[in-house]
Amino acid sequence: MTQWFWVIAACAAAYLVKLLGYLVPRRWMQNERMTRIAGTMTIGLLASLTALNAVASGQSLAVDARIGSLVAAAIALVLRAPFLVVVVVGAAVAGGLRLLGWG
Repeated sequence: MTQWFWVIAACAAAYLVKLLGYLVPRRWMQNERMTRIAGTMTIGLLASLTALNAVASGQSLAVDARIGSLVAAAIALVLRAPFLVVVVVGAAVAGGLRLLGWG
């Protein structure tokens, strides 16, 4: 099967999952437990996506400037910097490390 088939199938699956969300009874979504689960899943998915993008290169692991950028952004977050500052710090560190030849 072609790549386009899988792209269209993934789009259809995502649309159907979103459509099924409208069929869930409102009282289920207003439950405190469901709110906590949804918040936890969002944080977990974002953390895993960030980690994957920081160390993956195709199907292998890569240690390059992205690791330094992630560490610098994490330090900026610990210091309670605004989000825009966190992004700029991460980008600047990645650029600096790449300029020095690391990754």
